[in-house]
Amino acid sequence: MTPPLIEARQISKRFGALTALNAVDLTIRSGEVLALLGDNGAGKSTFIKVLSGAHPASDGEILVDGRPVHFASPQDAAEAGIATIFQELALSENLSIAENVFLGREMTRNVLGVPFLKRRAMKRQVTGLLDELDAHISDPEAPVGSLSGGQRQAVAICRALNLDARLVIMDEPTAALAVAETRKVLQLVRRLADSGRAVILISHNMHDVFEVADRIAVFRRGRKIAERERRATDPEEIVSFITGAHPDVRALEMQS
Repeated sequence: MTPPLIEARQISKRFGALTALNAVDLTIRSGEVLALLGDNGAGKSTFIKVLSGAHPASDGEILVDGRPVHFASPQDAAEAGIATIFQELALSENLSIAENVFLGREMTRNVLGVPFLKRRAMKRQVTGLLDELDAHISDPEAPVGSLSGGQRQAVAICRALNLDARLVIMDEPTAALAVAETRKVLQLVRRLADSGRAVILISHNMHDVFEVADRIAVFRRGRKIAERERRATDPEEIVSFITGAHPDVRALEMQS
């Protein structure tokens, strides 16, 4: 059998006496949306930071395509095809869409030893990425500051794809968006998975999760306490896992 894209085995993370993650096992497959749910402080963000190279794991291992890897930095994770889009997006509003997508990785040509930007090539590539996402942004040279929230998410996704991302991690991508913009972003998420990439979606919006996710993993107090196929569960069961009301959670916490 083909190994999963990413496999986390017994991942733990300690900060001094505080255990933020406790022996988390999680598999991430190409072509699917995996939602991570849990209250604030449940361990979701810590897990993502380990997966994206921002924090080294205290214990456990990460495998990419079945091979163990060690990420000493986010750059290491990016080179393995893992891109993280944080809620703040980190876009430069005064720069164009194309300049944001290529920021730090500009295409250049040398003329008498002087580097010049290959603006047409960059614009052409960004246009192709926007078309792939069906993002409905007509001008790659438009300043990001003129875009809506959903369009900015599309630009951030284009930047990830320009880095050849195979796993795109999205942290609360629909937070503070209007209904119409939220729907556009969810369509982008689904389109990423349908193109064969893996997506991890962190969200507190249960409706969004059940609209686009294939699988749901629930974190609580640093542990992964449940994992369900979306078709095999419902919002009520997921909420019971998050709050600790589910019998399985109560039994687990009594044992520990």
